[in-house]
Amino acid sequence: MVKLRLKRCGRKQPMSHRIVAMDVRSRREGRDLRKVGFYDPITNQTYLNLPAILDFLKKGAQPTRTVADISKKAGIFRELSLNKTKWN
Repeated sequence: MVKLRLKRCGRKQPMSHRIVAMDVRSRREGRDLRKVGFYDPITNQTYLNLPAILDFLKKGAQPTRTVADISKKAGIFRELSLNKTKWN
């Protein structure tokens, strides 16, 4: 199973996170399938690759709670529901 989750990068205190698609069985700093975004909690900056995230969600990837909250603020789930209504 694939999950969209955060992967730590940067130094100890001014850390930042990459949003990656990973296999559930791999560690937090383990090998990722694809990098799909970036999140910096200190400056509250977010970069999301929307087509890649939507592609993984359509294939059945599950976001973690934190990634789901970040995605809700960006409106990804709204776009996902709009795409579903277009195809049906």
